[in-house]
Amino acid sequence: MEGLFKFILNKIPRPILIKLSYWVSPFLAIYLKGSRFTDPIDGKSFKSFLPYGYGKQRKNALAPGTLSLERHRLLWLYLKNETDFFTTPKKMLHIAPEQCFLKRFKSLKNLDYLTADLFSPIADVKADICDLPFKENTFDIIFCNHVLEHIEDDKKAMSELYRVLKPGGMGIFQIPQDMDRERTYEDFTITNPDERTKHFGQYDHVRIYGKDYFNRLRAVGFNVEEVNYSEKISSELIEKFCLTKGEILPVCHK
Repeated sequence: MEGLFKFILNKIPRPILIKLSYWVSPFLAIYLKGSRFTDPIDGKSFKSFLPYGYGKQRKNALAPGTLSLERHRLLWLYLKNETDFFTTPKKMLHIAPEQCFLKRFKSLKNLDYLTADLFSPIADVKADICDLPFKENTFDIIFCNHVLEHIEDDKKAMSELYRVLKPGGMGIFQIPQDMDRERTYEDFTITNPDERTKHFGQYDHVRIYGKDYFNRLRAVGFNVEEVNYSEKISSELIEKFCLTKGEILPVCHK
């Protein structure tokens, strides 16, 4: 099973995977129905989650129902328990919208919700994150998760996110991060997909962010709160929801 999922992730382009997943996930949810693990996003439980990872596969990472990963479930719990995201009127931009959130966010009556991406087949607007087609100070909330590690000029992308966020607005910009690294590792001469996987962990990544990621965000103007939200979650729920203990949420304000 793990070998099959690794092959699929590395060989099938992401836009095609997104389309296929809408057909496959209902059958996986039925097959894996159980009680050991629970996805807090839809409240459904399963005997196991699916493995996931472009390099080394993480066991019980992908929830069969919503197709959420550990980071999605952590973010959902943070938004639900620590913010007014689900209740207060907001104009929101979601870059590279995740499937596990898309329908749920669209259905929220308090959100004026817009999605954008250059390649995603489920985004409302085709847009380059380094040249967003929106006026400055437009959005109350921006989500842009696991995108910046794909972008060579991440400073330009961060500056664009800052530009279109309203003063007082909130952005959450998750990335894969190696907290054992003080400084981000990037080398733009590495272009071969296999070499990128070897150096950066995934065939279409251009860097591995270190602890200095938060300062990169601060350098373009954001006030950044480094939220270790898993500290507030019991070890029993960490296991039940299949979360990654110690993952930091970069909560940014303008």
